[in-house]
Amino acid sequence: MLNPLLGFIATLLIYLLPHHACARLMRRLARVRAAAIKNTLIRRFIARYRVDMTEALQADPAAYPDFNAFFTRALVPGARPIVSGAGEIACPADGVVSQAGRIEQGRLLQAKGIDYTLESLLGDDGALADRFLGGSFATVYLSPRDYHRVHMPLAGVLADMRYIPGRLFSVNDYSTRHVRGLFARNERLVTLFETETGPMTVILVGAFFVAGIETVWAGEVSRERPHGRWQRQPAGHSTPVELGHGEEMGRFNMGSTVIVLFGPGRVRWTETLVPGTKVRMGELMGRVMGDG
Repeated sequence: MLNPLLGFIATLLIYLLPHHACARLMRRLARVRAAAIKNTLIRRFIARYRVDMTEALQADPAAYPDFNAFFTRALVPGARPIVSGAGEIACPADGVVSQAGRIEQGRLLQAKGIDYTLESLLGDDGALADRFLGGSFATVYLSPRDYHRVHMPLAGVLADMRYIPGRLFSVNDYSTRHVRGLFARNERLVTLFETETGPMTVILVGAFFVAGIETVWAGEVSRERPHGRWQRQPAGHSTPVELGHGEEMGRFNMGSTVIVLFGPGRVRWTETLVPGTKVRMGELMGRVMGDG
């Protein structure tokens, strides 16, 4: 627990640091291919965060061409069993549950005593927000040691993708308790899918040092856009983008947060989906209720 003065300084730094400049620097560093540099970065990262390389498809740290390839590493088949029962919702990522519950009066809980609006999270799109009023949300924080690919909670067809520019505040526990409206202020990628139980939104939230967000159908999303301009998908696709239950849909080039939204009366979260719970991609997150 920080004393009040140190807490004030820490919070001030969160606001004053040049978020995007730091992200650009991290992007360059993470893609350095000089063996001495990238191998040192990877070895120190593994030691610092106790990364379990036995799960990695490529277990030799030196075999990765750069740090980013290591950070977004694939896992061996079966390392993350995906729930397969009828109506079972798979957790989209490794991490810790930040918050989960109902969207009450158009607001989502960020931390104790702090909430933010659904409409602001979705880029001030009232029509889209209306589809999720009274629905359910779950927020999963990915720590540096976690697997950083994001997978589909349910099978779905992509209806829309929107890149919303913003800040790159850290999304750790301290920041979520001190930066109001954090997830609605940070850069984020909003993906809307139509599923067996109606609309599902998977939101990939950028954070401090996040050097990029990717999807499997569009690659890395460009940050070179004026505020308020959105990239929509599936522009340029001759056929709809359709992804299966548990299939990879995107990844973070450095860590962040995933927020999942469902419409009202559509899903029921498991009793264990509470703040502070460690989760793994593919685990049971909830169940579909009624007809889609």
